[in-house]
Amino acid sequence: MEYRTLGRSGLKVSAIAMGTFTFGGVGPFGRVGNQGVDDARRLVDLCLDHGVNTFDCANMYSMGVAEEILGEVLEGRRDRVLVTSKARMRVGDGPNDEGTSRHHLIRECEKSLKRLRTDHIDIYFIHEWDGTTPVEEKMAALDRLIQDGKIRYAGCSNYSGWHIAKSLMAADRDRRARFVTQQIHYTIEAREAEYELLPLGLDQGLGTMVWSPLAGGLLTGKHRRGRPVPDGSRQAAGWTEPPIRDVERLWDIVEVLVDVGQAHGVSAAQVALAWLLTRPTVASLIVGGRNEAQFKDSLAAVSLKLTEADMARLNEVSKPPLLYPYWHQGQFARARFSPADWVLHEGNEPPAW
Repeated sequence: MEYRTLGRSGLKVSAIAMGTFTFGGVGPFGRVGNQGVDDARRLVDLCLDHGVNTFDCANMYSMGVAEEILGEVLEGRRDRVLVTSKARMRVGDGPNDEGTSRHHLIRECEKSLKRLRTDHIDIYFIHEWDGTTPVEEKMAALDRLIQDGKIRYAGCSNYSGWHIAKSLMAADRDRRARFVTQQIHYTIEAREAEYELLPLGLDQGLGTMVWSPLAGGLLTGKHRRGRPVPDGSRQAAGWTEPPIRDVERLWDIVEVLVDVGQAHGVSAAQVALAWLLTRPTVASLIVGGRNEAQFKDSLAAVSLKLTEADMARLNEVSKPPLLYPYWHQGQFARARFSPADWVLHEGNEPPAW
């Protein structure tokens, strides 16, 4: 296993983290997986044996059952690992059962601590933007949780660039703890994060943790152009996340992933994960799975070294278009780009007049 420093913190996270989205199977989460304690323990043991030190969860995964299962299977070895959780999403019918108010964040953190059978959460994420709570209030609440020892680090998830910038500004101005990481959806098919999120992360020292790095299984090579949706897949169960806006582009990318994988004697999934591990600020990929074979395949991606020719092919088939103002900046500002600007522009030539 490889361990990477998370942003400007001193924390080391495993390049592959274990996602617990499939623990519990309550409600709509049953479409993805329904692992109970015994299955979860077997998979956690596998990940620990392969050096995984980071386990990702959230208060709303199976309405708290995922946290309960993770807490049970980690009991007695909690000090060996990092545990993350999240709050923001609706978890009840009351008016304060969602959001990022001080009331909600502190209450949900305390509930998560009990379910996880621990006295602290290593990384606590705001799960989604809340435009009705002042950023000063939510950053103060996170700072309070850090000062009380209930969480060690704070992060955000599914924020836009300006959401993060506003939050960091409020934290810095009031001398409070700032985000050290963002958890985002980012794949070789979905590279929108390169417009703002990765450049901001590089500039501001935020490490990136990636959720659903295989696009819900679409980048594993099991889904192919012109073939039926595989039985047992998320898509066969009606799961629609993430959205695919250009299906033909997806299949073009999958073809290259499969071809590069065959040249190395590995799966397309490993190629997709290995590509992500080359990207700026990326510290950890949160992978899930229904069985040991899927986890073993994902874990092996850390050892895959892509060649320059591989990277050129993968980047060419997947590179995002230069939207405004980036095409304009590409025309007139390239001579004064910072390293953060080059995250998007590297290999992207501006359009000709």
